[in-house]
Amino acid sequence: MFNIFIAIFSFALAFALFSAPVSSPEPVSFFISFLISIAVFGLFQAVFMANAGGAWDNAKKVVEVEYKEKGTELHAATVVGDTVGDPYKDTSSVALNPIIKFTTLFGLLAMEISISEAFRASAPYVGGVVFLIGLFFAWRSFYKMRARE
Repeated sequence: MFNIFIAIFSFALAFALFSAPVSSPEPVSFFISFLISIAVFGLFQAVFMANAGGAWDNAKKVVEVEYKEKGTELHAATVVGDTVGDPYKDTSSVALNPIIKFTTLFGLLAMEISISEAFRASAPYVGGVVFLIGLFFAWRSFYKMRARE
């Protein structure tokens, strides 16, 4: 989760730094659209994760209470589902709230800094460095952390 947070956070900062020095409104519109999409899709992802975790948790309860099949293969499968569902329900969906808030907050702060006269000339270069940091953490979250065979 840390890698994904740093990647999304870095991309928000980089897009703000890239779009501010340009005189046309299209890059700024792209940046605002990026922040809105983070908020909307982050909200839906949090709701989906909470619902999926609750469904897996409730499936185990149904097998134990209604079907009375404790100790069977079905119960073992639902215990695995409950093990996966509890972190979804209790932590992952809740952890998306600060990611959404901090990304939009610091993205807007980076936009404000990058439109200042003193920083406008160096904003694209700093944005490039921050963008490369975001790419590194995105690569690390998808390829570097895979289980070895």
